[in-house]
Parts: sequence; structure tokens; C-alpha cells
Amino acid sequence: MAPSRRQSSGRSPLVNPQRQITSFFSKTTASPSPTLSKQSPKTVPDSVPKNPKSNPNPSPSSSPGPTTPSPLQSKPKKPLLVIGGSPSTPVEKRSYGEDVSGRRIKIYWPLDKAWYEGYVKSFDKDANKHLVQYDDAEEELLDLEKEKIEWVDESVKKKLRRLRRGSSDSKDGEEVEIVKVEEVVEEFKRSRRRGGRVVVEDEEVESDGHDDSSDEDWGKNVDEDVVEDGEEDMDLEEENEGVKGSKAKPDGLKKRKVSEGERLGSAKKNKNGSGGGVTGGGVGKGGWKVSSVDPAGNGGKASNDLGNALMGDAAERFGMREAQKFRFLGEERRDAKRRRPADANYDPRTLYLPPDFIKSLSGGQRQWWEFKSKHMDKVLFFKMGKFYELFEMDAHIGSKELDLQYMKGEQPHCGFPERNFSMNVEKLAKKGYRVLVVEQTETPEQLELRRKEKGSKDKVVKREICAVVSKGTLTEGEMLSANPDASYLMAIAEGCQRLANQNTDRIFGVCVVDVATSRVILGQFGDDTECTALCCLLSELRPVEIVKPAKQLSPETEGVLLRHTRNPLVNELVPLLEFWEAEKTVHEVKSIYSRIVQGSVSGSLTEYLPDVLSELVGAGENGSCALSALGGTLFYLKQAFLDETLLRFAKFELLPCSSFSNIVSKPYMVLDAAALENLEIFENSRNGDSSGTLYSQLNHCVTAFGKRLLKTWLARPLYHPESIRERQDAVSGLRGVNLAFALEFRKALSRLPDMERLLARVFASSEANGRNANKVILYEDAAKKQLQEFISALRGCELMAQACSSLGVILESVESRVLHHLLTPGNGLPDIHSVINHFKGAFDWVEANNSGRIIPHEGVDAEYDSACKKVKEVELSLTKHLKEQRKLLGDSSITYVTVGKEAYLLEVPESLRGSIPRDYELRSSKKGFFRYWTPNIKKLLGELSQAESEKESSLKSILQRLIGHFCEHHDKWRQLVSAIAELDVLISLAIASDYYEGPTCRPIILGSSNPDEVPCLSAKNLGHPVLRSDSLGKGTFVPNDISIGGSDHASFILLTGPNMGGKSTLLRQVCLAVVLAQVGADVPAESFELSPVDRIFVRMGAKDHIMAGQSTFLTELSETALMLSSATRNSLVALDELGRGTSTSDGQAIAESVLQHFVHKVQCRGMFSTHYHRLAVDYQKDPKVSLCHMGCRVGNKVGDVEEVTFLYRLTPGECPKSYGVNVAWLAGLPDSVLQKAAAKSREFEGAYGKHQKKFEDDLSNQSLVDEMVEFVQKFMDTAANLSCHKSPESIGTSSLTELQHKAQILLQKS
Repeated sequence: MAPSRRQSSGRSPLVNPQRQITSFFSKTTASPSPTLSKQSPKTVPDSVPKNPKSNPNPSPSSSPGPTTPSPLQSKPKKPLLVIGGSPSTPVEKRSYGEDVSGRRIKIYWPLDKAWYEGYVKSFDKDANKHLVQYDDAEEELLDLEKEKIEWVDESVKKKLRRLRRGSSDSKDGEEVEIVKVEEVVEEFKRSRRRGGRVVVEDEEVESDGHDDSSDEDWGKNVDEDVVEDGEEDMDLEEENEGVKGSKAKPDGLKKRKVSEGERLGSAKKNKNGSGGGVTGGGVGKGGWKVSSVDPAGNGGKASNDLGNALMGDAAERFGMREAQKFRFLGEERRDAKRRRPADANYDPRTLYLPPDFIKSLSGGQRQWWEFKSKHMDKVLFFKMGKFYELFEMDAHIGSKELDLQYMKGEQPHCGFPERNFSMNVEKLAKKGYRVLVVEQTETPEQLELRRKEKGSKDKVVKREICAVVSKGTLTEGEMLSANPDASYLMAIAEGCQRLANQNTDRIFGVCVVDVATSRVILGQFGDDTECTALCCLLSELRPVEIVKPAKQLSPETEGVLLRHTRNPLVNELVPLLEFWEAEKTVHEVKSIYSRIVQGSVSGSLTEYLPDVLSELVGAGENGSCALSALGGTLFYLKQAFLDETLLRFAKFELLPCSSFSNIVSKPYMVLDAAALENLEIFENSRNGDSSGTLYSQLNHCVTAFGKRLLKTWLARPLYHPESIRERQDAVSGLRGVNLAFALEFRKALSRLPDMERLLARVFASSEANGRNANKVILYEDAAKKQLQEFISALRGCELMAQACSSLGVILESVESRVLHHLLTPGNGLPDIHSVINHFKGAFDWVEANNSGRIIPHEGVDAEYDSACKKVKEVELSLTKHLKEQRKLLGDSSITYVTVGKEAYLLEVPESLRGSIPRDYELRSSKKGFFRYWTPNIKKLLGELSQAESEKESSLKSILQRLIGHFCEHHDKWRQLVSAIAELDVLISLAIASDYYEGPTCRPIILGSSNPDEVPCLSAKNLGHPVLRSDSLGKGTFVPNDISIGGSDHASFILLTGPNMGGKSTLLRQVCLAVVLAQVGADVPAESFELSPVDRIFVRMGAKDHIMAGQSTFLTELSETALMLSSATRNSLVALDELGRGTSTSDGQAIAESVLQHFVHKVQCRGMFSTHYHRLAVDYQKDPKVSLCHMGCRVGNKVGDVEEVTFLYRLTPGECPKSYGVNVAWLAGLPDSVLQKAAAKSREFEGAYGKHQKKFEDDLSNQSLVDEMVEFVQKFMDTAANLSCHKSPESIGTSSLTELQHKAQILLQKS
């Protein structure tokens, strides 16, 4: 078990005061000189004049040395006097209490010379103060009797920016002065040295004068006049928008604190007067652009154009300096190996620093540049004392994205306190930036000790990279907590070998990781030329970050990654060196697991591998791509210090449905990318969010991990009839008389945090690494936060166990095998009561949560018990010694007393002084008594000190030992979460039917015992699972009866009808009902029978893939080609207006050929909507095709333009027309245009009818049909070649000309 980190009391462990503001980045030395310190400005009471002159009250103080006590220890100075000005009218004073809570109020801020509005939130009776919340959400505890206030009407609201204000807490009788804002700013840098309260973004950071801000001993004492008057001072810059942390209090101003005595911009000035530093990433006056990081929109690479990061006032302020000083970031830029950007192997992540530039840097600057030059694609959070600082181009990003303020000076610089780390790192990561966290791993005292003992010449404390945070590696944060969706990191490898017994065009290996839950999905699968399986995976998971080998993926794969993701962060790794091959991956994984189990790396370590990894290793070539993808993932996570943390408690899964071949053997229905998008399962087509989707309709889960499981179920509906029926039984068992118990269960679960993510964080904290490493210097009480998360995990596990126990009563009345499995301890539900009771008896959870430390109960921790026993033994010895002294001196009144820090002083009456032995040490006295330490007491006190030290040490490590014990049962905790998630989803499905409109039913799932049995789908009064009448305005949704397949009905419906008649809606409605049925939910229908569907194919809507070189028509035919090649007898096909992207003759020929293929060759179930009415004529006598149309009524509106009333009722028979002119009328086309269109429509229909008879005669000739099929097949092949990005030369114009000629011949024959 790793030792626990040293506890922090909130005070810095250093004694060096805040001083030498510029020395961190200064190569200049200055002799010590006295400094002047100005008294903090006081706030003006109501009666103070508005414009007095300031009267500084300087007092000399010597420049402090390394061990100088904190300036806070100096004696207080006199208050400043008020000079000049006429008094303002005082406000009437009165006493306020609870009666003013909730009222709106205006409060005067003297330094701003402005009033600010808010409302009184509450009243603190103990402090006799009111908590006021301003309109910008900032809160302040005020004594209203001492403030200048006005009560305002509720309707009056006016927001003003607050700059700085003084406090009204000055003591009665003290005169104070109004100090100009400029003087407050000047006072800021002194508050850094003398200690004070600092506010950044309305959060206070205590500075006690012992902040870890001087890394340096350096032997350099910079004259304070240089600090105050130099260009590189540390003041905050006043900005027009809300100034962060600008409210000042009298006894130590609340100001933005620059944490260390280090200062990046204050290096020795060069001849042109500019300090050395990194470019601001903007366009300088020289006209060239500089480099910096860029969010995900730039493919995850360093950008050479950061004009957006530096603009406006910042460009004017920093541009000239950057253009002059850092030419090596412009046209002269090279990577670390001195390669130019034009070089094929150029690495934009690194930067070559010219030697003369390095020589001009101070030690602190050089340290910063060493990190930055190796990570130009990342934003550096550079730890300096209690603050994270951002410099140069990173400062521009901090200002733009985090609303941080620039510090004063010519060098870009901003920062924030340690407590805001999680918030700010999450903000940048979510926006697509990578954040490099550089932590301080040495204190100035340790640096000084190292210099003395080892002769080191270092003048800067050690710092190390402790984390790399990006979209895919976030593990905590407010935004992450608010969003239950997994943020997947996906690595992809592409191979050329073929899987055994499979005819595939390409091989993919993928590794998908959810870092927040330690979930790892591995798989290898064959795919077609369109990368269909990969598209499906990307559409389902929507990874936020991609890891791939540089220049190794095919153009088709790159195009798929572009089309089927949502702006992910892309990381290109060097093949073999960074993106490991399978052999190296296996070696690295075995090494990690051998260290985890504390074994050796010799011999066979297969026993250390999880089952999934062992299976892939044993698969040989059939698992090599998946292992290579895992290797790329591990290398990437290793840079973020997450590789061992992830593998230690990783939850490995094999990718379900990793290959779409041999689908009958798979346990799930396949929903490919087109189906997920066209049916709007997870994302709607309007704005890409979940509103109006099937997921939002079914999502009534109360736990975050339940919501994630529901997404998995929807992406992979069940296929085997028995599995579907078992889930249906479980859903039914949670209704009726058991619904009340289910709702109570939900109510209990609603109080849970995201237990899956919380447990992953607790597991990760069991070993110290990254920012949690023992060597990292942190000032926030990280141990307390860790303890609170641990207690939260314990409470969550207890609550889940209790909730399952309460729900278990329903087992008496249900027969569901699934519910019995999930609710029976020892089966699907782990028996954790004994473990929970152990932790409940180990320590007081409430006390530990409040105090931030664990006091274990006796018998829980042997180490702590041993230390306590030693303490008691010494205390008993001291008690025994007291009795001996009373007997020796003959006075029973002699006792032990404690004075100050001295304990166990033997207090003896003055009358016995003559009897005191000479070896007693007199320590103190009071009237009538003397206090001594005997030699034995001194010896026992030494033993007591040692024993208490051991006791305290064991207390500090008790948390790590308890977490270690907790992690020993990680399988049980995860199994418990899994059971709760499944129950949550089942209850969600049970109550989802209450939100349907109309009747609902449990679908009847038909088995497939007879292979010759025709699959069927039959629904009576089928409604829509998402659409409701209340969302349709004045209309109501019309349910329909539908029958497809089976012995009595045709397997295909040819659907015609007017435009806007509801054809597409019906197609989606049927497909969604099938998904619902196979998920195990009820369906909005009076009855529903279904033979399970192995895959749903959906082709609807007009869209193109211009970035992939695919037109709308080519995209349509590519999706159709996939259907033709992949559909089986058990598939469901939904084709909406196929062939509309080309001429009528070509489109109709393609549509008829495709329909012919599905009906007579594949013989699957399907629906085919079309406006080619000749198709209806052609299939009138085909028993395998049912002609239907969406009903309507037709009348006249304007002249000959028909007015169509949509009935939305599925009606047998064909529809004679599409009534497109009616839609033109609804769209508001001019009447003249409508009349002309109506006339032309009649003309075209007449010509169409003349050719129809001849076409019907010719159609009887089967050879014409064969010619059409041949034509379509050639067209598909040509389309496939075009989609694979083959050059036009390779295809040749001859094939296109041949296709055109063939189409003309077919048209003539028709």
C-alpha cells in the first residue's frame, strides 16, 4: 500500500515569505535594501467624504531572509487619516433582523463610487449579519447597520460591474481614508508579501505569509523599488468586464494573488527592453503569425495560426514584443529535431529553441520553456505555490476561454488558485484543448537542503508533469457530473489480413475506453468497402477523442472518422514507436500486471491477464489489430499517468457484434449508422440533441449509470426470442401490484451520486500517482476530499443494498427469472452486508466526513491500536510517577499542570521547595507554587512524544489502508452497480408505456422453430412511440393497422400516396415499434406480433457526403448497395423514395430492380414508399407485394389546382397521383405558377399514359428485367468504385459512357 500523503493544514510548509516578485525569472541580482510597505487601504463608512486625498503611511522594514517570520506577525499599524473632502449625508441607522430577508437592496461601494443591487438572502443571528446575494450571484456577509444602503422596489434591476470595495467593518472611532483604485492595485503586490486574503473568481484563498512562493533562495535580493516601479510588476490589469476577485477588505485586501516569488516576465531585459518569454500566439506588427495550441477543430495538432487567441487590446499590448522577440515561432519555426513544417516527418508538438534564446533566459524561464517546447499542442498549467499560472500563448487562451485577467506587465500572464483547478481544467478540456499539468514536487526548503547536501546549483524548485487532461481523460468535474453520457476515447488500428472464414475487405481493431468508469471495450472485426461496421460503432459511441497511427489508415477510414463523429479531438501517434504493435502491447500489459500483483516479469505471465486479453492473445492474428489498438491507447494514457490506474481495476469487455457476418449467431439486432440516424434513436435531425428521440422517450432512469445502460440496450436490441421474453417478464413483474415497490426503489436511487464513476475514482486513489503522488506539493486538503468521496461511496453502496433488499419483497409474486437473479443475494446481487458492516464499525462516518480525518474504532486497525496502546502505557507511567512524587514529598495536593506547550509540569506548593531534589528542573512558577520536570518526567515525555507521533502517522495512513481494503472487494461493488443499473432500466421501461398515446400492449414474440416459416410483423392500431397529439398542434396522430409477412400477407408493402401524406412517418413508426419490441418494452398498439428482426435497414431522407466526394444520389445508392449485399430473410427494410436523385427513367429502373431483388431473392420483410406510380401497376398481380397508399381527399381550391386533405390512414390499393402541386400551394407559390404547374402536370400524365400500354407488353419479356438488373448491378459497382476515392483515370470514362448508353436503350425499350 502506498504511503499516504503528508497532511496539509492549509498553511504552507515553507517559512519564506512572499518576496522578490521578479526574482524567479530574473538573472539580475541586487543588494539587499530596506523596503517600504504601505498600509492596507480602509473602507469608507457612510460619513466619509467622497474624494479625499490618500495619505500613505510608510513604515520601514528590513528585507526578509529565508527564515524571516511572516510579516503578519508584525505589530499592527495605526489607521489612516481622512484628509479633505466634505462629509456626505449619513444614512439613517436602524436595527435589521429576519424581517428584511428576501427584500431587494442597494449597497454603496465607496471605491467604485457606485451602488450595486441584490437581495437579502438570509440572516445570521450569531454574527448579527445578513447574507446579501448580488445580481451577478456573488454573495457577501454584511452588517447592514454599518453599510450605506437603500431598499429598492422589486421591479427595479440594474446591473453594474463591481470593481473593488472597502469593508465597513472598521472599528468605531477609527478614521479611514478613501484610496484610489490605482493605490489598491499598488497595494496588491505588498499584500502578497505580508500575507492577506486573496479572491479569484469570488473564491477566497488564505495567504498567511508562508505561501510557497519563493522557490528560490538564489542569494538574490531584489530592491523593492525595482519591484514596484519595474515594468514586470504583478498587478492585476483592470478590464472592462467583471474584475475577478476585486473586492477588498481592510485587514488584508482580497485580490488576485500571484503565487510564487517566481515571475515569468521579469527576466533580465535584452537590449530592446523586452523580457524573455513565449509568444502570445497572435499576429504581431511584423505581420507573421505564431504558434500555439488549438482546440479539437484543428485535428488535435498545434496550430500555426492563433490570430483568434490574440486580438483587440491584447494584440495591441503584446503583439509588437512577440513579433520582435520570437521569430523562431514564425517563419523560422522548427520542431525539436530541427525539421521545417514542410518536412514530411515534421512534429508540430515540439519546438526547437535557439541556443542564444536559451542563454537569455533565467532558470525559471528555462524550466517553463523546457516543458512548453516539448508540448506545443497543450496548455500548460504551471504550478507556482498555491496558484496555477499560464504564460505567453497559454495566457491568451486562459483569458479567452477561462475569463482570467492578464497581470500587468509586457508579458502575457494570468492564473488561478489551486481550488479552481478542477473547474478550469474541465472547461478547457471540454472545449477541445489538451492541458499539461506541471506540479511543484519540491519546496524551497527542500531545494536549499539539496543545494547544501548535494552541491546542486539549481535555483528553481523541481517541477514535474503530473497529468495530461483532455476530452477523453476527464475523470471528474461539474460538467462531467451533470452529463451521464460516457466520454469515450477510441483507438483504431487497420489491418490488411482477412479474418478466418470471412470474406472481408478490411480489418479493424478498436479499443474504446471510458476513463471515468474504467470501462475498456476491445474488438477486432472485418468490414466492407463502406466501413459499415465501423460507421455503426462510431454512430453508437460518438467518441470524444480518437487515437490513431499517423498516416496508416486508408482514405476510406479517414472519411468515415470524419463523417460519423462529432468534432472529436484527434491524436496521431508514431506507428510502432508510440502506437504499439500487438507483441509490444502484450509485453507492456504483462509488465504492468506483474507490477500490480507484485510478481516478477519472468516466465509466463498469462495468468496475470484478464480473460478478455487472454482470449485476444490466444487468437493470434485474429486479435492482433485489437491488441495494437490497445497499445496505442495505453501509450496515450501513459502520458496522462492513467495507464496503470486504468488497468489495475479495468472492466474489460469484448465488442458485441464486432462483425456483421453470420448474424444469426449473434445475440443482438444490428442497427447500423443509417438506422440510428434516420430513426433518431439517440440524436434528432434538428440540432443533434436527444429531444424527440426514442432514447428520450424511454429514459426515465434515475441513475446516471442506468441511463448509460439504457443507451447500450437501445443500440443493441435483443434478437433471440427467449431473451426477449425473459426481459418482457421482468418488465411486467415491475408493474401492477409491484409498481409501488418499484417507485419506492426509484425514489431511494434518486439520491445516489454517479456510483460507477465514483467507485472508479476511489479505486484510482488506492495508489498514489499523477497529481495524487506523495511528492506533489498541494495546499488544498486533498486528503479530506478523498475521504469524503470514500464515505460517499460507502453510503452509496449501503443505500443500494438496502434498496435492493426492500424491492426483494416482490419476488414472492413474480416468476421472472431475471428479477429473481438480480434481487437474490449471492446471484446477480452480491452479498455485501458483512463488508458494509465492517466499514460501519470501523469509524464514525458522520464525524469523519465533517472533520476530514478518520479515528478508527478499537480493533479495526492494528497499527493504530498499537500506537494508542503505547500512548496509554506512557500516560499510565506518568500517573504512577505522580503518585510516587506525592508519596516522596508528602503532599497529596501535588498535581500535573499544563502551561502553554509544556505539559506534565509537577506543580509543588512553595512550602515544599526545600524538599525538592537537585535534579528537578524548574520550568515556571506562580504565586505559591513552583513547577518542575523531574528526570523521569522528561524521559517519559520523550516516549510520549514518540508514541503520539506514531499514532498521528498511523492516522494519516489509515485512509489509504481502508481504501485498499475496500478495493479488495471491487468486483462486488461493480456487480452491485450493474444490478442496480439493470433494475433502473427495467423500471424505466415499465413506466415508459404510461407516456404513450393510446393503447399499449406486450408484443408477442414468435419463435423460429420451423426454418421454412415466413417471418411476420403484424400490428393493430399501431401508434407512434414518440409523437403525440399534443405536439402536433390542432391535429391528432392517426394510428394504423399493418401486416407484413407471414402465411397470409405479402412480405413487402409498396406504399404510394400524396406528398406530406405520412409515408415516411409510417416507415419510421414501424421500425421504432420493432426496436421497442426487441428491447423488451411495450408497444403503442392494441396488439403486436413479431418474428425477431436481425437487422433494420433504413434509407430515407436526402443527404450528401460532400467531404467524402459523394453526391446525394451516390450516398443513397451506397446505402442501398449495403442493403442488397447484407440483408437476410429475417431483416426489415425501409426504403423511402429510392431513385429520386436522377432522371425519372433511371430512377424508376433502379427502384424497380431493387424492389425485385428484395421481394424475390432476399425474401425479407420491408416497406417501399415511392412516387413512381408505374411500380404500383407493375406489381398489381404479385402476391408477395401489397399495394397500399396513405389516404387523402381531393377537391378544387384555385382553378384546377387540387386541394388535398390528408387522412394519414394506411389504405389498401394504389394512389393515382402524388399531388405535388398541392404542396406547392401550401408552400405559397404564386397562383400563376400553380396554374401553369397544374396544366403541365396533366400534359405529362397524358404522355405518360400513352407509353404505359407498350411498356406493360414489353415487361412480360423477362429478358428486359434481366437487363435492368444487370444495369443496376453495373451502376452499383461503379458507385462503389467512386466511393473508394479511386481516381477518374482508374475508372475510365468508357464505363460511364457505357452505363449511359445502356440506360438509353432500356428507356427506348420501355
